[in-house]
Amino acid sequence: VLVNGLEAWVETDGGAVALSSQRYTPDVLHPDGAERVVAFTPDPWPRWTFALPGGGTIEHGLFVRPGRAAVVLYWQPASGARGTLCVRPLLSGRDYHALHRENPDFRFDAAVSDDGVTWRPYASLPAIVGHGNGVYAHAPQWYRQFLYGEERARGLDHVEDLASPGVFRWELAAGTAVLELAAADSAPSRASSPPVAGASPLSIRDFETLRGAEERRRSAFPSRLHRAAQAYVVQRGAGRTIIAGYPWFTDWGRDTFIALRGLCLAIGRFDDARQILCEWGGAVSEGMVPNRFPDDGGTPEFNAVDAALWYVVAADEFLRLAPAVDAETCAMLERAIDAIVAGYARGTRHRIAADADGLLAAGEPGVQLTWMDAKIGDWVVTPRIGKPVEVQALWLNALRIAARRTRAWSDLYARGRAAFEARFWDESRGHLLDVVDVDHEHGRVDTSLRPNQILAVGGLPFAVLEGARARRVVDTVEARLVTPMGLRSLAPGETGYTGRYAGPPRERDAAYHQGTVWPWLIGPFVDAWSRVRGDTPESRREAQARFVTPLLEYAEHVGLGHLPEVADGGPPHRPGGCPQQAWSLGELLRLQQRLS
Repeated sequence: VLVNGLEAWVETDGGAVALSSQRYTPDVLHPDGAERVVAFTPDPWPRWTFALPGGGTIEHGLFVRPGRAAVVLYWQPASGARGTLCVRPLLSGRDYHALHRENPDFRFDAAVSDDGVTWRPYASLPAIVGHGNGVYAHAPQWYRQFLYGEERARGLDHVEDLASPGVFRWELAAGTAVLELAAADSAPSRASSPPVAGASPLSIRDFETLRGAEERRRSAFPSRLHRAAQAYVVQRGAGRTIIAGYPWFTDWGRDTFIALRGLCLAIGRFDDARQILCEWGGAVSEGMVPNRFPDDGGTPEFNAVDAALWYVVAADEFLRLAPAVDAETCAMLERAIDAIVAGYARGTRHRIAADADGLLAAGEPGVQLTWMDAKIGDWVVTPRIGKPVEVQALWLNALRIAARRTRAWSDLYARGRAAFEARFWDESRGHLLDVVDVDHEHGRVDTSLRPNQILAVGGLPFAVLEGARARRVVDTVEARLVTPMGLRSLAPGETGYTGRYAGPPRERDAAYHQGTVWPWLIGPFVDAWSRVRGDTPESRREAQARFVTPLLEYAEHVGLGHLPEVADGGPPHRPGGCPQQAWSLGELLRLQQRLS
């Protein structure tokens, strides 16, 4: 994080008029700029309208330059606004998991020229380039004790100091004020060496060209959801990957392959899907794909039993849906699929291996392998060691996919399918068990009512539970787990159920999969709900109205095109976690395409 925000005001004959507000400790809002906001719209990008005392308005807008670490900001006066606009960038130079404090190592030095201004607060980080049509004056100053209410509510470090090296000024009578702030190393023309003075001037003509191009780019998307989807597909090395969520996730294997089906395949972004699958397919190791590439570029983490299986599902769907797949890509993806299935059948890390019954066993103490992966210190909240139900659904789908080319997998599939039907059904409860052979102890079961079982009926290419039992699973899940924001991770009344996701990290992580709602699960559920009703036009319309519309309304009116990571298990299902989550949006887009 290089530029955290701005302090903005207008100097008038009557004094300074604030156009910004900050929250400081202990809980003070200053100055009063927020009180002057008279209108806001998120389209085509965020725009605020400020009313000035005595008349006149200013529209402030901003948009990110696609493919660059750069943001363009403007202030457009109207209705007789007069005075001098002043803007102070507030800088740090920190990891996004940390906060910044006043320190003697921060360098305020500015390289100023007719082209702009460049700061490099820390030698090890990219320089920051500011350029526009204003005048810069160097005036270093620390702004101390910012208070971040959301971090405070989450039990995290929540007080920060930011540095402002100087002030940009514009005369409002001259027209629109423009400022671009960018990480210098993100500009292709300057990638080989850091700049010593800013970039080329950003004139009004340049700005109007950029604004027009960005308006056309955004208007080309068929919906706000489609436009939101493009934010998650990013560059990694020479290839592409998917950011799991903003603002604090990087790319995770499991999230990538679940989200890809909606963010790419459902909306026709096949080249992005190809690049992502090829990038990750090259990382297959002992049948597994990494679950996470560490933020600091360290060794990839292979701690997910399901990530590789989701890869098989996504790669197969790409091969079936993409209009034209070159022979090299086809061969590469098929090799990855075969390597995953063979690695799992043979046995790999963390006691992942096909058992004699054809089902997939996995897990060892201290390791969180399924998507229910909360871990607090050495405590794995939901260990699910043994044979988790959704892992079997994924495994059987992977075997059936691989069996198209290697018939030997058909026998293992048939054995596993028979074992699944015999071993997972709980007649007394009317639903599937969550785990069998718990802790690798044959016959020991976990009867918890969780949403994982829905993947045996919907959300995957092939159902592994059909008929009356599938209908009972769907009805039970609907009655006890479905909410307007998605599916609860544990049913109310079950041991350990927690209806609120809040508080410091330990409390939140303990609730993460113990009742907290997950919007992404609405995708598999709606697939299953429609499937057991014959997947007719009528069932699809009813599913859309009952289960999909509430999430669409949230995305439209609250999420600015996005869906959150989680929500409270109890009413009113307050959203929480990451506010923009890739697989939540991906599954909504996949459903929209499927139900249309």
